[in-house]
Amino acid sequence: MSKKNIIAVSLDEAEAMEDRTRDDAPEGESMGPDFWKNARVVYPHAPKERLTVRFDSDMVQWFKAGGRGYQTRMNAVLRSYFEAQENDRTEP
Repeated sequence: MSKKNIIAVSLDEAEAMEDRTRDDAPEGESMGPDFWKNARVVYPHAPKERLTVRFDSDMVQWFKAGGRGYQTRMNAVLRSYFEAQENDRTEP
């Protein structure tokens, strides 16, 4: 998780969060079936580099089975791993 997604809270605020449930969530815009039918994953655009790389065949087939955008999904998995490793390295 990037640092911009991390917020500091007091002990009292953290303890108050423990008591919240889904039913306590503030009311927001309705996200009924029509919302989810039209929902799609949006990946931020970043400059990409063309590269030849070798993956295990079963991994490639699994991602391809998900349809169009499989290379973007593979990149998202690698980025998630990268960010986790970076966070582990920077935490005391």
